[in-house]
Amino acid sequence: MNFLNSGGIQRRDFLQVGALAGIGLGLPEYLALAGEGAEQATAKAKAAIFVRLGGGPSHMDTFDLKPDAPDTHRGEFKEIATSVPGIRICEHLPKLAQCADKYVILRGVSHNLAAHELGVQYLGTGNRPVPALRYPSYGAVVAKELTSPRDLPPYVAIPTESGYATGYLGVEHGPFETGPMPQAGKPMRVRGLTLGNGVTLADVDRRQDMLKRYDSAFGDFAKRDKLLTGMDEFSQRAHAMMRSDKTREAFDLGRESATISGLFGTDSFSQSCLLATRLVGAGVRFVTVNLDGWDTHSDNFRALKTQKLPVLDSGLSGLFLALHEKGLLESTAVLVTGEFGRTPTINARAGRDHWPRAMCCLLAGGGIQGGRVIGESDAKGEGPKDTPISPDNVAASFYQTLGIDPRKEYHTPTGRPVMLVRDGAPIRDLLG
Repeated sequence: MNFLNSGGIQRRDFLQVGALAGIGLGLPEYLALAGEGAEQATAKAKAAIFVRLGGGPSHMDTFDLKPDAPDTHRGEFKEIATSVPGIRICEHLPKLAQCADKYVILRGVSHNLAAHELGVQYLGTGNRPVPALRYPSYGAVVAKELTSPRDLPPYVAIPTESGYATGYLGVEHGPFETGPMPQAGKPMRVRGLTLGNGVTLADVDRRQDMLKRYDSAFGDFAKRDKLLTGMDEFSQRAHAMMRSDKTREAFDLGRESATISGLFGTDSFSQSCLLATRLVGAGVRFVTVNLDGWDTHSDNFRALKTQKLPVLDSGLSGLFLALHEKGLLESTAVLVTGEFGRTPTINARAGRDHWPRAMCCLLAGGGIQGGRVIGESDAKGEGPKDTPISPDNVAASFYQTLGIDPRKEYHTPTGRPVMLVRDGAPIRDLLG
């Protein structure tokens, strides 16, 4: 559309976007790019949490140790028993060991894309990237398919989401990004929800009323324009969110009980996981939580032992236990993954490099029975022992827990038919 050649639309669009942007609020811009879809009533999971471990964690130093492998592969860490007989994981994940009955470990997940960006897209969409098409993230698909309360965003990213998030579905299904990460003991100022600079809800109400008057003035002309109709819709939702006590309370960690808060550490990842449980409990359909820093080409063991593993252990165990205590684990699907694993061999810098041929993922909730290991890597952790599990299979399984058909056909803006998960099928026996 050429806004410069449509005078009424130009003025109307300025008022629509600028009315709230002019007072420092980013929420309407987000909501003008978010939409609703039809819920699958038969799904066991009604919401999902995607924990993205950016950089690619070492499978052999976390959930797939090889104590009998040669010194060139084995690494410095020892295995410990978990609460499930026969399942053993890294000694630096003791809290996750104690709640191993809550999740499934997928071993022998395998692909061949060793570049970060490509791996992130593959594991974040379930489709191998191709130059001519951008596939949508899990969050965008869930935001399209599942309805959510009008005063809550359907898709939240803590703190931000990757650039590929919406793919061919379009920006209307994009995430609401919190901006800052939550910090223990401090009020969270969520971008777009927190009023500042003397702005009050009365100011927002007056601007909303002004937009309604312009809606009437432009009449059917504006209604026939898809962009303006969408802007009207989402501006109203933005207004509902800013006025909603439910929304503010969902983002307020200070309202959480001491019993639940005590399951988490005070680091920002743990607090993000706590926030994720509050959001899905309030009705948000999809939450992405990011924990970066796993690209350990050097000093792998020190970095994991002193930094990454304690943080992961505290936040992720808290997530599983809090969902269980709140009665939300059965209705919330959880996927934990990086973009690839790391080399079974240890390099000269005491690090491990990119290795997509073998990696681990965790799945939980949504009807998945925890306390199991599915798949297996070979004796040295170099690849799958038998049948590999592809990222496509992981994605199909994740969607299945939400009642979303992984073979559903979508259409790109040019009309090209595209299957939601092009090559994958749900993992046999995962849901029982």
